[in-house]
Amino acid sequence: MTSPAYLEIIEFIAAGTTPETVVEYRPSPEAEARVVELIDREKATGLGPEEAAELDHFMELEHILRMAKARAREILTRGD
Repeated sequence: MTSPAYLEIIEFIAAGTTPETVVEYRPSPEAEARVVELIDREKATGLGPEEAAELDHFMELEHILRMAKARAREILTRGD
């Protein structure tokens, strides 16, 4: 199962981006709530394999987005 947060990021990229939209991108409240839920459950009781993979995928995408946002800010600052 592909997580809604993962699908949101795929949709965002597929729709086309600009440095401005990359900097402004935020996951939906539902996606954020799901990630918080997974993190809380991971700490409290642990996650099954599917949910652990879902959380891992989100964390990887979050890292990529942070790097993309930093690069987009550089582009906007320099006017590339």
